[in-house]
Amino acid sequence: MNKTMTDILACPIDKNHPLELFEINEKSDIVSEGVLFCPKCTRFYPIIEEIPIMLPDELRDKKQEMEFLENFKDKLPEKIITKAKPWHL
Repeated sequence: MNKTMTDILACPIDKNHPLELFEINEKSDIVSEGVLFCPKCTRFYPIIEEIPIMLPDELRDKKQEMEFLENFKDKLPEKIITKAKPWHL
């Protein structure tokens, strides 16, 4: 995902803009792994292989997102690991 996309992306749930970007792997303004975080509803959206996964709750892959969190727990801020809602509970 090109970092400039943060200028246009909004949370698909509450339409909040801007989203916070947390980069895990980045090169030349392209984020290959990271997270977009909505501070309003506290949902996170993983960026996997340069693609932001920004689906409504009912279409989200819980297993994939839990694996993502586990794989990158040491590289993400506490609010993503402990407080973020990966899907509506």
